[in-house]
Amino acid sequence: QVQTVESGGGLVQPGGSLRLSCTIFGMTLDYYAIGWFRQAPGKAREGVACFSTGDHSQHYSDVVKGRFTISRDNAKNTVYLQMNSLQPEDTAVYYCATNRVCSWAATRYENWGQGTQVTVSS
Repeated sequence: QVQTVESGGGLVQPGGSLRLSCTIFGMTLDYYAIGWFRQAPGKAREGVACFSTGDHSQHYSDVVKGRFTISRDNAKNTVYLQMNSLQPEDTAVYYCATNRVCSWAATRYENWGQGTQVTVSS
């Protein structure tokens, strides 16, 4: 049984940083793309970053490009999302999930975790 666990969220001031972790139990990440998504209250879930299988390329949405960095440690079956220069509009619940290839369509992903809350506020 696959279980996905996100952690690392919290309260941070504008301009601050957080590192989120996504650990997946019960499957090997080698053959899967891992996406990070977020959902703010009243808004649709949006993709922010994806680590691709195969060429190990990283993909970012325009709103986080240059501020967020996704990385993966296969030995730990964990994907990280380093978030810098955080702004109040980054406030959301952040989720990770698996897919065969990177995509911004949340419906194509499986094995969602419970999410971790990120709040950016002074």
